[in-house]
Amino acid sequence: MRIRGAVLTASGSPAPFDRSRPIEVQELELDPPGPTEVLVRIEAAGICHSDLSVVDGNRPRPLPMLLGHEAAGRVLLAGDDSGAELVGGRVVMAFLPRCGDCAACATDGRLPCSPGSHANAEGTLLSGARRLMGADGAVTHHLGVSAFATHAVVDRRSVVPVGDDVPPDIAALLGCAVLTGGGAVLNAARPVAGQTLAVVGLGGVGMAALLVALSIPGVRVIGVDPVEAKRRKALDLGAAAAVEPRDAVGTVEADAVIEAAGSARAFETAVAITAIGGRTVSVGLPAGDARAEVSPLSIVAGAREIVGSYLGSAVPARDIPRFEQLWREGRLPLHELISSRIRLDDVNHAMDELAGGRAIRQLIEMPA
Repeated sequence: MRIRGAVLTASGSPAPFDRSRPIEVQELELDPPGPTEVLVRIEAAGICHSDLSVVDGNRPRPLPMLLGHEAAGRVLLAGDDSGAELVGGRVVMAFLPRCGDCAACATDGRLPCSPGSHANAEGTLLSGARRLMGADGAVTHHLGVSAFATHAVVDRRSVVPVGDDVPPDIAALLGCAVLTGGGAVLNAARPVAGQTLAVVGLGGVGMAALLVALSIPGVRVIGVDPVEAKRRKALDLGAAAAVEPRDAVGTVEADAVIEAAGSARAFETAVAITAIGGRTVSVGLPAGDARAEVSPLSIVAGAREIVGSYLGSAVPARDIPRFEQLWREGRLPLHELISSRIRLDDVNHAMDELAGGRAIRQLIEMPA
């Protein structure tokens, strides 16, 4: 079938991207779903730093690539009986499929699926197939999803069903921002009543972590970010305090700290404000050559822990329903994460807004 999608043709182009325009909205041919795959009509897709990191060259991927990994949509067709129960329903995309059979999948979310990680690096679906074709040849998939398009073919294990009462914009956020940030809170940091949790970096993932932490009774939450508007937002949402990174060290001490900025300096700040006996959880993805300095003595003498958490140490099929229920109960106001709603053709400008720190979550809304 013919679809429209936002294809990255060059990585590392100079900013502003609205001028260099490395992403082209093109017409493509999308093959039907194969076994274990489903065809999804995309309803909403979020702009995330993991998209930007491919655009700016921080995380090289095989090109040309149809971007987008945080999305929700309706399943139109299943490639075999394994996805038949999904047809007609709304699903959330998860950017790391879990095969369910490898040793990593047996770690209950602590490690990313090995075949899923390999497929993501190669720009294929979990089966190893590519279902996209442009005018000049094959187009690779972004993290098994490629959601900046009118339609997508994805593996059955890349989607999680949600109720029809969950609007597409809310459902889209569940697949990356909430699963990564909120998952890091519940699965890796695990704060309890009476403790303080700090979030360093208040973008989409960090603000989602802050919201999930605020849903836990008795947990004191602090936001850390250089952008004043984001600090004000954190306070409006219920944070006990919101400070600049340069003011955090020496004034903030937290039992658990989520680092969600994806920079070496943010990681250093997160470790520095972790209390004795506390845990630093890093979910940000900095450039591959980024290096941070920490004091080994402070880790040992203070019995501190540093934990890496990819995709929030989450099992999407288990955790997305947890967040869906928190939203349904009114304890997770995810609409507060949405900065703006844009058209697919505005995607280059959206990358500039994200790179400039002016957005939390921009959502591409697809026409019905």
